[in-house]
Amino acid sequence: MNIHDKPQPDEDSTPTLQVQDEPIENTVHFNQLVDERLKNPARRGLFKGAASAAVLGYMGNGMALAAEPEKAEGHKTAPRRPAALRFNAVAKHLEDVVTVPEGYTASVLYRLGDPIAAMVPPYRNDGTDPAFSFAHRAGDHHDGIEFFGLGANGKFSAASSNRGLLVLNHEAITPSFLHQKGVSSTGSGAAQVRTSPEEVLREFHVHGVSVVEVRRAADGAWSYIQNSPFNRRIHTLSEMALTGPAAGSLKMVSKYSPDGMRTRGTVNNCAAGRTPWNTYLTCEENWAGYFRRNAATDNPRRSPREIAALDRYAVAGTGRELWATVTPDTPDNLFGRWNAEAIADTPFDDYRNAPNTFGWVVEIDPFDPHSLPRKRTAFGRYAHEGAMLARVHAGKPLVWYSGDDSRNEYIYKYVSDAKWDPADAARGLAAGDKYLNSGRVYVAKFNADGGGEWLELKFGAAALASAKHPFADQADVLIHARIAADALGATKMDRPEWGAVDSVTGAVYVTLTNNNAALRPLEALDAANPRHYNDVRTDGTAQRGNPNGHIVRWLESGNDPAAMKFRWDIFLFGARAGADPFNVNISGLSADNDFSSPDGLWFSRASGVCWIETDDGAYTDVTNCMLLAALPGQVGDGGTKGAVTVTNSNDKGAIKQVETHVGARLGDARLRRFLVGPKQCEITGLTETPDGKTLFVNIQHPGEDVKPADIGTPSAYPSHWPDGGLSRPRSATIAITRNDGGVVGV
Repeated sequence: MNIHDKPQPDEDSTPTLQVQDEPIENTVHFNQLVDERLKNPARRGLFKGAASAAVLGYMGNGMALAAEPEKAEGHKTAPRRPAALRFNAVAKHLEDVVTVPEGYTASVLYRLGDPIAAMVPPYRNDGTDPAFSFAHRAGDHHDGIEFFGLGANGKFSAASSNRGLLVLNHEAITPSFLHQKGVSSTGSGAAQVRTSPEEVLREFHVHGVSVVEVRRAADGAWSYIQNSPFNRRIHTLSEMALTGPAAGSLKMVSKYSPDGMRTRGTVNNCAAGRTPWNTYLTCEENWAGYFRRNAATDNPRRSPREIAALDRYAVAGTGRELWATVTPDTPDNLFGRWNAEAIADTPFDDYRNAPNTFGWVVEIDPFDPHSLPRKRTAFGRYAHEGAMLARVHAGKPLVWYSGDDSRNEYIYKYVSDAKWDPADAARGLAAGDKYLNSGRVYVAKFNADGGGEWLELKFGAAALASAKHPFADQADVLIHARIAADALGATKMDRPEWGAVDSVTGAVYVTLTNNNAALRPLEALDAANPRHYNDVRTDGTAQRGNPNGHIVRWLESGNDPAAMKFRWDIFLFGARAGADPFNVNISGLSADNDFSSPDGLWFSRASGVCWIETDDGAYTDVTNCMLLAALPGQVGDGGTKGAVTVTNSNDKGAIKQVETHVGARLGDARLRRFLVGPKQCEITGLTETPDGKTLFVNIQHPGEDVKPADIGTPSAYPSHWPDGGLSRPRSATIAITRNDGGVVGV
């Protein structure tokens, strides 16, 4: 479709170098680095429909009805969740297409390279577009996304569903498809270096965030507005302000910012969030791997305490894209700033502290294209996977939840010191200064009895005072939040990723994407992470551990987000439909709703549907990644049947039984597959218009497993989505609508 700018009616008038994300594992010895990431191969193609929608009756399966809707300040009254989903499940497939149910249309809206300024030409998609042009083009690997309604006055409009600003992350890159002949480099292993500054500058620009205006025409078709004054790209070269407790710390100083109050750029932006004053929160996830540090030569210049901290955050190695190896460097060290070694006499003269300026939640005002993004250090530093806002009530603190996306890492929450005043809803970044620069950070501990507690990362606390890492102040605690969480004895989870707050009940859901046998052995199983098994693929190979993942949920005591205790259960276990129903397919999944490696998560405020996205490497012998719709009940709805004993064994024949707490089975009526994507992609990032009639979904890295030797042979590309033919694949945002104009998913 033609998605270049067309005049639209106003809202008032119309209804190695190929490595992708490499999370680091929190092992018993935290300086051990483990090569990880089962991040999906999977997807590509044009769109096609599945079976027709059907109205299905409610099938109980012991499921309690959801709680009555509750109104929270800043949100419309929560929806009444339907008893059953009213579309037929989409079948699993391995084709290079995006498939949605019959009666729905999915259209491509915003693709890698699409121009977002008036004079920028169409994308050539052959690796020859100049690097500087990407300051005004869509980036790569579309991920977390939010829709902000835009009124005729150019301000936020909560009711605007026909015009808005899409703000989305560009997490990473597929380097081969960005450059004309693939990646230019020489050498191998630790001696490999990049030889094209132009290629690296292009990569700098395609990371980061897009702000782009979108409109829905009278016929329901969506387009983005190429020459909108709101359009903006924020990337690794964009200046950022450091704010909050860690700003100005000696651990944040660098040659670029001797006062420790600024940094350059944001990178590996994965899940996202928003604020009650309608700014965007982008989250820096697996940023550590971009930095180059040769531990053998750097460690002799470091203190034992520094070495332990660098190891805990996995700041070591060649740098995943070898950005620091480009020579000669520029006067302002565009390339050298990715070298985290102590090469000068003081930290004011090199970039040894540059990694400390990444791993934060970054606030962006989408309505002010000239505003300076602000890294909010009060949230703590780790591999942030989202900033999920809890229900908002006047006179109470604001609360956000976040996962740390690596195996055996933790779940955190931030509670603002300031109590919410609705008068701040129009104050933009000034409101962020009030609520996001001062607060308390907690880490979750899941107890075997189904209860849980929040442990505060607070300087001077007894557990932190006695930790092996001697903290100097609260800034030090926040910069090294993972080490503080270790000392507090928080629960290590099976790779916590996205979270979402149920728009009906207020419960919090977090996806635990997967784990492996080395990092979740029998002896390390616990009630919140209870599986260790073999997932047998169709070719007979097996994957032991928890390769299919699960989703945990909890309800805070008194349904108060700032509470210190909670009750939890496991909402869903990923599994193949034919797997052992007692110890693997515990949620009773069928061919219409089985899935693996849950990642993205979103609750509709229009329908109450829980949307679940997958980022899978385990079930890809059978299906590309997918989007599912679920209609949950409540925490504890499994009743006495929710007390489950899981029997696990390892490859040596040892057995361990783990008692856990499982929610009621949903059955096919309340859980089914809505979308399957193209080859080798990840389905990630999801938002909706306020009326619930358009769902925006991101398709990331289709065809990512291209072999470097095949870049000159388009017919050998694993995927050609979304443009088809022999084109290079492109990450893209799609818009999904119901053909009858109704609310999506129900």
